[in-house]
Amino acid sequence: MVRYGDTTAVKGVSLRAPRGRVLALLGHNGAGKTSLLQVCEGFRKPDGGTVRVLGLDPVAEHDALMPRLGIMLQSGGVYPWAAAGEILRLFASFAAHPLDPDMLLDRLGLRKVEKTRFRRLSGGEQQRLSLAVALVGRPELVFLDEPTAGMDTEARHTTWQLIEELRSDGVSVLLTTHLLDEAERLADDVVIMRSGEVAATGTPAELTAAAGIDLLEVRADPGLELAPLKARHEVTETSPGEYAITGALDTHALADVLAWFAAADAHVTAVSSRRRTLEDVYLSLTRQHGVAVGAIK
Repeated sequence: MVRYGDTTAVKGVSLRAPRGRVLALLGHNGAGKTSLLQVCEGFRKPDGGTVRVLGLDPVAEHDALMPRLGIMLQSGGVYPWAAAGEILRLFASFAAHPLDPDMLLDRLGLRKVEKTRFRRLSGGEQQRLSLAVALVGRPELVFLDEPTAGMDTEARHTTWQLIEELRSDGVSVLLTTHLLDEAERLADDVVIMRSGEVAATGTPAELTAAAGIDLLEVRADPGLELAPLKARHEVTETSPGEYAITGALDTHALADVLAWFAAADAHVTAVSSRRRTLEDVYLSLTRQHGVAVGAIK
């Protein structure tokens, strides 16, 4: 639990980040994601509950834990007047077996700004340097708070590749993101937070499968009398002979719709469906509870 005065920012949250898996933490601005990360990173003491990171208390055993973590903050965390290369090599010097700073500078497209002061880097360059700092110490667990915010397409894809390589190397990754395609591509497990609580959890496939199909299109005879079907489902004839059935459709609903067309002696020539995406699931959960969705990018 995390409180700010009379406001409870995080409550009743329980999650696990297994070794060698990527856990994506999703939620609107103010849902409690960053507060939860701050507790796990040991930068804030929880107001209730128990937290263990790599088996350690992140506050009481902070000094023992930090060398095993990689932390990428949303902003700041480095000396703004130091050059990019100096910053990365400084953090590498803290680690017993660091990655090669020059390799990271090259991989993340930072070689040309190696001698540029941090405060003069673009937003995307600062993000890439912060990612390099988080990875240079060969961490066992990496916290990435909106890792690709402000990055161009090429840098974003490079970051995705690095995260996938971390997972292949057995590193655990906990990331927050507003980019649903990013979560759907990278995450093994997803936790959707709403107002400080867990609204849904599961793999991307589990979450989208549970949501079912939200559009069924049927091509059949035009002008069918739809009133009996409309009593049970949302259906419209979008153009002559083209029928769209919308809403969360599970297996029983699909069978019911197709059985209705068969009972109506309709000559069905085509059937297609669209399964809900992770973004559909997210928007459905937030809209149902009056949460603003403008934060989704």
